[in-house]
Amino acid sequence: MRFLPAALPFRVARECLPRQSRPRHTHLRPPIMASHICSIVPPYLLQGIAESQHDVPEEARLSAKHSLEHRHTYTEHRCERFAALAQPRAARNHFAQQQSIVPEILLQHIADSEDVDAETRARARHDCDHIRNVTSTYKQALSQQEPDAGEQSFAVAAKPEKPTTSGFYRAVYDAKKTEDENKLPGKIVRVEGQKASTDVVVNEAYDNVGKVLDFYKKFFNWNSIDNKGMHVLSSVHFGKNYENAFWDPTKMQMVYGDGHTFLYHFTKCIDVIGHELTHAITEHTSPLEYEGQAGALNEHISDVFGIMIKQYVENETADKADWLIGEGCLLPDVKGVALRNMKDPGTAYDDPRFGKDPQPSSMAGYKRTTQDNGGVHMFSGIPNRAFYLASVAFGGFSWEKAGQIWWNTMNSGSVPPRSTFIQFADVTVEVAEELYGDDGAKIVRDAWNTVGVVRKN
Repeated sequence: MRFLPAALPFRVARECLPRQSRPRHTHLRPPIMASHICSIVPPYLLQGIAESQHDVPEEARLSAKHSLEHRHTYTEHRCERFAALAQPRAARNHFAQQQSIVPEILLQHIADSEDVDAETRARARHDCDHIRNVTSTYKQALSQQEPDAGEQSFAVAAKPEKPTTSGFYRAVYDAKKTEDENKLPGKIVRVEGQKASTDVVVNEAYDNVGKVLDFYKKFFNWNSIDNKGMHVLSSVHFGKNYENAFWDPTKMQMVYGDGHTFLYHFTKCIDVIGHELTHAITEHTSPLEYEGQAGALNEHISDVFGIMIKQYVENETADKADWLIGEGCLLPDVKGVALRNMKDPGTAYDDPRFGKDPQPSSMAGYKRTTQDNGGVHMFSGIPNRAFYLASVAFGGFSWEKAGQIWWNTMNSGSVPPRSTFIQFADVTVEVAEELYGDDGAKIVRDAWNTVGVVRKN
């Protein structure tokens, strides 16, 4: 449920701040939505389309370039917002109130709707009242904050009580082709409990979000995004020919473009939706900075849960699954099978119009780079393959053992925000030993060793 925008970005995004303003104590920084856009299509792929010297229509080139520019603008805008939170109380009080946007309109719509049952309406009325109370509490805490308490969290004072119901709310909006962040989420089309829309894309977003939330609840006992029944908002038809889908941490919602020449069907791909929603869940379990190896692990975790959800829907065991992420997002004439291949990184696509899949399959191909936030999409293939190897070695369904290890790792409190691959690997081995003994630990360690993430004693 959206009580506060998660609640507000209190753990300041370090990369957006001057050095003297950066928090010094990691343990005082509570989880927040990161300053990046968690998009399913990596920037290097769009860059390849924009700069392609091959037979790429000019319209497609311009569309890819436009998507990149939009991503850059969003990131800059978000960095400005995070930087504002590092200012003294008097300087940021007005800013914080402006950004305390909660979906009261959505709740009121549900509460007043004749298309939903009485229980749903009652829950909506209750939550609407609760949001107003939480907002009031937050403002009171903000006004009482001491000037030197900038590193501490208001989230403690404004912590929402756990909902009395275990259900979740979904709402899908039509962005009407806008790319103006201030106009999101758009026009409401379908909310929890309402019948299907005449817009197929709306129904795909609604249904697949539901499948993702059901998966998390069934196998990991996790309630929505924040484990407190947070509302999940989605905006479809974003931008003109926008070839991407992303989780917007400022608006706390999913956003889907319609695609264009090469990429489309984002709402149809359950693994894509699982990937993006997992970015939000990660911020509530083990927040990872979106840069370098930590950022690659952030992407990796989203791929892990995205692929498990896909395999669950398709009822595939680890050894029978294809391990392809975004399989349905490439248009038929593209030379490729998916956006990423977890089983065999670097083989997902090879099209002269936008390049070859750059993911290495082991640390032998790892190198430092300034592109893609330090290669967060490129080098996620290394831990991805480790998870694939562990899943197959355990046998059965990926979420039964390997998935449980990764989930417990995320919730262990032992993964630092700037985690390296080996740090993350060590925790997975420790968790595997706790859950499945020495044999389980050996399976996981062998998987990491195979991809070159090796402990040096």
